[in-house]
Amino acid sequence: MTSFFHQPSSTWTHVVVDPATQRAAVVDPVLDFDYASGTAATDSIRAVIAHLQASRLKPDWILETHAHADHLSAAPHLREALGGRTAIGAGISDVQAYFGRALNFEPAFRTDGSQFDHLFIDGERFQIGNLPARVIATPGHTRDSVSYLIGDALFVGDTLFMPDVGSARCDFPGGDAGMLYDSIRKLYELPERTRLFVCHDYAPAGREHRAQSSIGEQRRSNIHARDGISRGQFIEMRSARDRTLGAPTLLYPAVQVNIRGGVPPPAESNGVAYLKVPIRAATPRQAGDGARASDQPVPAAATGAGT
Repeated sequence: MTSFFHQPSSTWTHVVVDPATQRAAVVDPVLDFDYASGTAATDSIRAVIAHLQASRLKPDWILETHAHADHLSAAPHLREALGGRTAIGAGISDVQAYFGRALNFEPAFRTDGSQFDHLFIDGERFQIGNLPARVIATPGHTRDSVSYLIGDALFVGDTLFMPDVGSARCDFPGGDAGMLYDSIRKLYELPERTRLFVCHDYAPAGREHRAQSSIGEQRRSNIHARDGISRGQFIEMRSARDRTLGAPTLLYPAVQVNIRGGVPPPAESNGVAYLKVPIRAATPRQAGDGARASDQPVPAAATGAGT
């Protein structure tokens, strides 16, 4: 197991290896993206590729825990360099349907998940070389969220963070705090010694960034979801906290690329691909405070955008 930290998005990419066969899986690979300039780069994924090549590892799988909203996936770059099948939870079709409508994607956009090589269902079993793996559906943060149990290692995406950070927000389309609580409690049924690997770590109070926890540590000390916190308490806490959060910086670029399997939207007539950002009307309470805006785009005439 080797984990790579992407500082700009606080994201961990994990490389899981079956030493008997030298087969591997890469979980949540990251593409470098500068929003201000619209520039994508592959420095981070090249480090992962170099590690795989130096260790003579061949990826069987490129695993996404969900369609991320805070970074762009580098899955296509990894697959092109070294092969491997891209996979995500079957709930991706719901996410594609929502954002396809919300962002008025091109008519040819498919909402059946076919941009990925494989869609996992809850409880599905697969292998990395000879290493057994199982999919656990963990919706709540998003509708397509899954966790991967590979040997004694659990890769939870955004379902849980390190115990001093807590849990993921549930205010994205299809998110649900009660559903997230149920998903967390399902994971807590695993043995306490199960190693737990997070997708993000924000290192509060200046501590070092960490990638690994355990089911036991989470049950004892997760600030949002430790043993003894009821479902109702969690929903109340999570819902109140989510109301204070602004949208992730890369929300729109990330979802437009990630629900397409890491591929940008089709190029337009000038040969350039573009990413959309809908203009939305903020309520008086929301205006200027970084909170979420309304769900309705602002008409062009209201903003001068059509002049």
